[in-house]
Parts: sequence; structure tokens; C-alpha cells
Amino acid sequence: MVKQAICFVSLCVVLFSCNTSPKEQTEKGVANDSLAKSGSGECDKLYGQAKASDVILMRAFTIDKEVATKAINDFNTYASHCKNDSLSPVFYVKAGQAAQAIGNFSQAQAMFNKCINEYPQFKNRGAALFLLAQLYDDSKMLNNEEEAKKLYEQIVKEYPTTPYATDSKSALQNLGKSDEQLIQEFLKKNK
Repeated sequence: MVKQAICFVSLCVVLFSCNTSPKEQTEKGVANDSLAKSGSGECDKLYGQAKASDVILMRAFTIDKEVATKAINDFNTYASHCKNDSLSPVFYVKAGQAAQAIGNFSQAQAMFNKCINEYPQFKNRGAALFLLAQLYDDSKMLNNEEEAKKLYEQIVKEYPTTPYATDSKSALQNLGKSDEQLIQEFLKKNK
């Protein structure tokens, strides 16, 4: 429960970071090299498809597996074909979140890793690392506490002044504890 709340806050930060089109970002001075390399028309078309899928997912009350699978494909296609676009890492994160939502944890892991490894300067890389760490941390997902610990420690080291570092420190303290143990500790602290 506590882990889910932390995950939700992290997801919101990344989800709402994609609110302008590639053309609008270019006008604001954001580097958008892929539009020149891949052809503006191709990236614009792929962006349109990815953004349409994003809108559908954001408006949904429940996640439909077919809709999510299409969105994952649209997000990944855009990010793969327009690699130098500033929105590519955002769409890898969105693809990872959608894959996680439908229970495809290995695909979520792959999407988060693409973002982390291919975009080391991405402003929300700490969020992507945190989402990946949570995938490993959760016993119902990838269930690898050792890998989760490494990622949480990496976040604390690389992004010490961010909310992700604060959340990672808490996650490290709670690593391996059941929800029942966490509830008991919370109750003790609030007596």
C-alpha cells in the first residue's frame, strides 16, 4: 500500500511532463534533431499516434489490455524512430508504465532500461530509475530485492536532492518488509 502510493506520485510527475508537441518544443528552444534526420512528416505522424494513445490512456478509468498494448507500441515506435527527440525518453517511460499496468513486467523493465541507458541526461532519469527499482522491489512484479537495493542506492547517490532520493531512502529502510510489518511500524510511530 505504501509502495503503491509512492509509485503513484512518481508516475504523476513523469506522466504530466509530456504536454507539448515536437513543433511547440522546437519553438521553445528544445533540441529536436530527429525531426530533421527522420523527416518532420514521419516524426509528426508517429508523435500524433503516440499522443492520441496517451490521451486515451489518461482518460481511461480502467486499463484495457488491447488499448494499453497499442499505446506501448505507439510510444516505443515513436521513441525508437525519433531517438534524438526530447520526448523520446518520456515515451519510453510511458511505455514502461503502460506495460506495468497490464502486468507485462519484463516489457516494463525493458522500456525503463531504454530510457535510463539511452538518455543519461534525461531530466526525469531519476524517476525512471525509481520506477524500475519499484518493479524489482515488488514481490508481485520482478521480485529482486538485491537489484532494487542497487537502484535505490544509485538514485540516492546520483540524485541526492530530489524527492526520488528521499523516497529511495525510505524504500531502502523498508526493503524486505511485508505490508503488515510496515503498518505495525507506522502505528507505533503515530501513538
